[in-house]
Amino acid sequence: MELTMPPKKKRSKSKVIRNILIAIALIALYLWTFLTIEIRWERVFSERTIDNFTRVIPQLFSPDWSAFGKVMGLMWETLQMAYTGTLLAAILAIPFGFFAASNVTKSKVLNTLSKGALDAIRAFPELVLALMFVAAIGPRPFAGVLAIAIGSIGMLGKLYSEVIESIDMNVVEALEANGANKIQVLYYGIIPQIIPEFLSYAIYRFEIDVRASTILGIIGAGGIGTLVTIATQNRNWDEVGMILLVIIVVVTVIDYLSAAIRKRIV
Repeated sequence: MELTMPPKKKRSKSKVIRNILIAIALIALYLWTFLTIEIRWERVFSERTIDNFTRVIPQLFSPDWSAFGKVMGLMWETLQMAYTGTLLAAILAIPFGFFAASNVTKSKVLNTLSKGALDAIRAFPELVLALMFVAAIGPRPFAGVLAIAIGSIGMLGKLYSEVIESIDMNVVEALEANGANKIQVLYYGIIPQIIPEFLSYAIYRFEIDVRASTILGIIGAGGIGTLVTIATQNRNWDEVGMILLVIIVVVTVIDYLSAAIRKRIV
């Protein structure tokens, strides 16, 4: 018995032309990028660059284990920064999420203002926020905490609002039809539906903030990034290797644990 395949759909000429134009535009964009950034290949492959690589790379792969205690102490400070900042953001993002959800907040003005505020917060990178807080309160971990907290509100508030907008409104309407007040509707109808995903997003944001905290320390916001700056300035590449090893191991463990926790929650 012979199998007959369905006839292939003919692609319209307009779609073919559109795809060709998109491909040409992408190629032109890449060419323009590489031609305008002025890469000096003679310096990239110079004898000095190769000599630096052959001198630095072996030291990075020979970590200084005598600095392990100091590195772990500052790594713990980095984790504290990330946890505190994420916790503040996870709490403060809740009202933003409710106000930005159109199915819960009926006021268009409040809804638009909340969405605009979240968009404005996401426009500022954590590095810019950290620079502002370091200049305001000095080079200390609290500057990093504030930068992480404010930067995370934008992302979490946006995700929270999307979670709230996707809840089953039939449950809410049934409670209202049975005479439940707004607090009862919130407690019995909305919170049980949103808590698992809220926790999942908060944990995922903590993963991101751990990585961000290591970078913020480089500009004086505390944590292990400060030690990276000092070690690189002093050309202690074996100590930098120890720092990188600790960061890789800690971040990998956190990613694994958070993924396991999120699977159980959702």
